[in-house]
Amino acid sequence: MINESCYKLGAEPSVIRSLFAYGLQQTALVGPEKVFDYSLGNPSIPAPGAVNASIKDIIDSMDSIQVHGYTMAAGLAGARQAVAEDLERRFGLPVKAQELFFTCGAAPALISVIKALAADVSSEIMLLAPFFPEYLPFVEQNGARAVIVPPDTGSFQLPLARLEALISPRTQAIIVNSPNNPSGVIYSRESLEALAALLERKSGEYGHPIYIVADEPYRELVYDGAEVPFIPCIYKNTVVCYSYSKSLSLPGERIGYVYVPGFARDAQQLYTAIAGAARVMGHVCPPSLMQLVIARCAGERPDLAAYDENRRLLYGSLSAMGYQCVNPQGAFYLLVKAPGGDSIAFSEKARLQQNLLLVPADGFGCPGYLRLSYCVSRDMIERSLPAFKALLG
Repeated sequence: MINESCYKLGAEPSVIRSLFAYGLQQTALVGPEKVFDYSLGNPSIPAPGAVNASIKDIIDSMDSIQVHGYTMAAGLAGARQAVAEDLERRFGLPVKAQELFFTCGAAPALISVIKALAADVSSEIMLLAPFFPEYLPFVEQNGARAVIVPPDTGSFQLPLARLEALISPRTQAIIVNSPNNPSGVIYSRESLEALAALLERKSGEYGHPIYIVADEPYRELVYDGAEVPFIPCIYKNTVVCYSYSKSLSLPGERIGYVYVPGFARDAQQLYTAIAGAARVMGHVCPPSLMQLVIARCAGERPDLAAYDENRRLLYGSLSAMGYQCVNPQGAFYLLVKAPGGDSIAFSEKARLQQNLLLVPADGFGCPGYLRLSYCVSRDMIERSLPAFKALLG
């Protein structure tokens, strides 16, 4: 006998991965200039120069055993201290190295937190649509029940009234992803303050804390001077999950962390449970070389000029054609309303007629919309515009 739910997840790849695989096949058949792949959020700008320079220097100057050996489960002291100092400098909080737990990217960070908060089978984790589709298996395969809050498709801000209607004594946490994948929207300070007030009231009513799990892989990817409020500054019972995949263009290196503020309710117990969850999953001692790099590069920031140019070009061009688009403030995604209302049908039409690969947002909890990842070449965007226009015609 095998685990049927795990078998199903393995047998049915996500629509994103399926479209990406199709794009690779078509590229081999018809050539890359005839395939327009907006499926995968794979960073297309190089890592900051300091990152590659640090990798080279570390390999050349440090003892190989130290570079490639195991670290403590929570990570290298130097890396944790560097991140703590960077966060304290930027956000004015008294962040301590011992409040940080390094992980193999944001996914193990989220899973560890979810597993730590899943007190029993009745525990509920709330997902604010639109949300990253993998949140569902992260929650449902790790001891909790997912409660989906439908999106506000008017503003794509926090749907507070809908959230309040669904919150219950079983609610353990709410995952908040800002800048958001797939909409690119940044949740405003006003919205987050209203959420904090609601959770404070409900926590008091239910007699236990309701945590915000802040999923922040796109924190540094913002445009036009927009502010991304740091949620622990607004709501004390916040746990932050972070990845350097997007900010430093290191998705294949799998490095990130969990931050449990010392002022959060039951902070030490929660931190210990997160460490235990990571131990159960075998996600401890993330790549030593990357931890050494972060110890040197925690303060590095991405050059977003190319993403910003793509954002403006794609949003402006599609809007001018008549597509209804959500104006992205951050990340590298554009959410577009599907002409005709059926996003799955329109995605198939785009794929079959134009080799235009658009992800239907139904799996993101937002049916009727399509997600376009614009971390691609500007040339591809320009070449794809006639295909978009043809689909409307």
